[in-house]
Amino acid sequence: MIALLRGKVVERSEGCVVVDVQGVGYQVHVPGGTAVPVPGREVTLHTSLQVREDSMTLYGFTGRDALRLFELLLTSAGVGPRIALAALTALPTAALEVALAEGDVAVLTTVPGIGRKVAERLVLELRDRVGVLLATPVGSAATTDDGVLATVREALAGFGFTPLEIRGALVGMEAVEGEDSGALLRRALRELGRGSEVGA
Repeated sequence: MIALLRGKVVERSEGCVVVDVQGVGYQVHVPGGTAVPVPGREVTLHTSLQVREDSMTLYGFTGRDALRLFELLLTSAGVGPRIALAALTALPTAALEVALAEGDVAVLTTVPGIGRKVAERLVLELRDRVGVLLATPVGSAATTDDGVLATVREALAGFGFTPLEIRGALVGMEAVEGEDSGALLRRALRELGRGSEVGA
């Protein structure tokens, strides 16, 4: 099993990268929008090797969380690598986890290839299991200090972030004792800023 690749980028295109590891070039399929360095620079990818009767295909991710979620999606009946990769292309990892854990079928059906029936099956099969991937159980942040979080949500919406982006930034985020909404807002903005840099 090839679990990780570290080497120089030889070629890159939308959804695919060739990595030179000690003279051997590995073609790796990655989610669209993945921040891959320019050719000649080093990259590290956490990988999943999918073996079929007629092919051996590598899928790679810059973070372990995305890899774990990809492999979790593959355990659902009827979901193959193509749909799993499309899900991680269409939605940030945290937002996809939250959508599964909360049973948000409307969000899941925004993924190309996932209709309502598939989305409902994903929720049914993975809802409980995806909670294990989340740093904090879904809903715990909201119960810590709902007033503070509500203020932060409103402020982020005022900055133009979408409800999906806001949910992804706040998942697992708890207000530290004595922390006001301003401090929590700054933390959320830093989280959203990191997401923008990764997708750039």
